[in-house]
Amino acid sequence: MTKAKSGEKTPKLEGLAGAAKDAAPKGPPPVHLWNPPQSGVMNMVITRDGRWIHEGGEIRREGLVRLFASILKREGEDYFLVSPVEKWQITVEDAPFVGVDVDVTGMGRAQEVHFTTNLGDTARIDAEHPLRLDQGEVPYVTLRHNLEARLDRKSYYRLVDHAVDFDGQIGLWSGGIFFPLTSSNAREG
Repeated sequence: MTKAKSGEKTPKLEGLAGAAKDAAPKGPPPVHLWNPPQSGVMNMVITRDGRWIHEGGEIRREGLVRLFASILKREGEDYFLVSPVEKWQITVEDAPFVGVDVDVTGMGRAQEVHFTTNLGDTARIDAEHPLRLDQGEVPYVTLRHNLEARLDRKSYYRLVDHAVDFDGQIGLWSGGIFFPLTSSNAREG
């Protein structure tokens, strides 16, 4: 982790939280439109299990974590907390969110799979929120603007319970799309 050098700006969590809070009543902040120059590197880590650690201590206030999650942006392989005027790089060990539950309704091509993250966000697995498996067969779902949730083990097993064979491949339907449960691409059926 890189700390700010003497004389460099240091991140002000209050300012970033304020930017998120100001945007909250109007919906999610438009972080995809914010592109200020990088302000530095913040000593913040989102752990593999979804905990947010700042300067070695866990942020335990769920409301504060939700605010920071709302201003999280990914550029390539790097993650940033952004406001219209600040951009602080942070470390994400795997994916910034963890999918902790799935709800499956319907059957066959009419099946709908919704997932819920550790922060309470929900989305339907579909073209906008695709399911993918990495080479290690770990399942990820795109939540928003290139940010992913890694599904926890129990959620993945729930998906497997609803798997079907389609054209010789095992996977599941959601949002009218067949998502293979192997590391290959989804296809419409």
